[in-house]
Amino acid sequence: MSRGKWVVAASLVGVAALVGGTAQTAVAGDRGPKVVGTATLPDISLAKFSNGLIRGSVDNDRKVDLGGIGSDIFPAGKSGEFWTVTDRGPNGQIKIDDVNRRTFPVPGFDPAIVKVKVDGKKLKVIDAIPITTRHGKPVTGLSNQESRDELPYNFDASTRLGINPNGLDTEGIVRANDGTFWLVDEYSPSLVHVSGRGQVLARYVPKGLNLKGADYPVIESLPAIFLTRKINRGFEGLAQLPGGDLVLALQSPLSNPSKKVGEASLNTRLLRFSPHRGKLTAEYAYQFDPVGVVDPGEDDTSELKISSVVAAGPETLLVEERTDNAARLQRVVLRSSANILGSKWDDVATTPSYEADATGVPVLKKQLFLDLNTIKGAPKKIEGIALVHDSLVVINDNDFGMTDGPAAFDAAGNLVDSGIETTLVTIRLH
Repeated sequence: MSRGKWVVAASLVGVAALVGGTAQTAVAGDRGPKVVGTATLPDISLAKFSNGLIRGSVDNDRKVDLGGIGSDIFPAGKSGEFWTVTDRGPNGQIKIDDVNRRTFPVPGFDPAIVKVKVDGKKLKVIDAIPITTRHGKPVTGLSNQESRDELPYNFDASTRLGINPNGLDTEGIVRANDGTFWLVDEYSPSLVHVSGRGQVLARYVPKGLNLKGADYPVIESLPAIFLTRKINRGFEGLAQLPGGDLVLALQSPLSNPSKKVGEASLNTRLLRFSPHRGKLTAEYAYQFDPVGVVDPGEDDTSELKISSVVAAGPETLLVEERTDNAARLQRVVLRSSANILGSKWDDVATTPSYEADATGVPVLKKQLFLDLNTIKGAPKKIEGIALVHDSLVVINDNDFGMTDGPAAFDAAGNLVDSGIETTLVTIRLH
């Protein structure tokens, strides 16, 4: 086994080991994990895409192309076809008077579920579903609450935009057997149930959120401690276990009891939700590796994120730990003995908090499955991962080609594109 080319935990010799098949021991060269296909999304006008779903929703896309669909990926059933989901849309940060303002250069953009197909080296959009309210209006990607979310501004951060309680910063996606979709959202954070036509059926949020004015059912059923989520770091990963249960991954440690503690913490959380019962059934403590292990070029612990979780067996997950420049997959088994739902670790009065000190907490045991940093041709900022037979399919979030700062747009107010494309990459595991 050559660590310089790829890393698989010694007890795991391929995805087949996770799902009950026959694993093969790879030793070098063509028998190790390697990229066997790369497909890129061509330039598609964001206004044309958006207005094709909801007429008149975008009057000026500022020369932004469709992007952001790499927020997650889920197999669509046919070979080479996948469901993906956009995030809240083009957004960035510009510092005004030493304070960062969150910009929404295309405020009319509506998050969408996008079905894609690999066609050689091209990633083709074959279907798209806008996410809408109970009355068919776009939810948009705008901030929900002035008291909890970043305030929205226009493209150059000069003008405040209105908040929207319907707004969703969608991330993970799975498709249920009944044709509906489940998504996760970073704002509340929340779990969102969406019909096959994109209508929000229910949004499950932490107890005490008190979101007013949404045009769909809002159900306060998640632990209140999740109200302490770091801004813009709510739920990002979502997996569907073979039995139908969902596992939601918090992107970063909670700011519990403070932002300072959360920024330095390695301790985040997973939730388990039963669609059949309509409620949470478990919560798990999960611990990141040190940031320098995940990304040898990074020393800021707050850069660690979970962006994807993938079911690899009845109670087994692959969990992606990443920074913007590096990623590794860990294997965990969900055991009932590790369930902390309703325990003192869900009480904000507990001192020290789990985020501050994991001593005595039944943290999930994990094993390194694959170091994606060692795979030549793998993209940066991987946010979507799927298992397909003996391969991993990964997709990046290109942030709609946006960068932060005033230089993101030219003098005419049009995007200066980063040049980063949405890329789907297939990695054969053995």
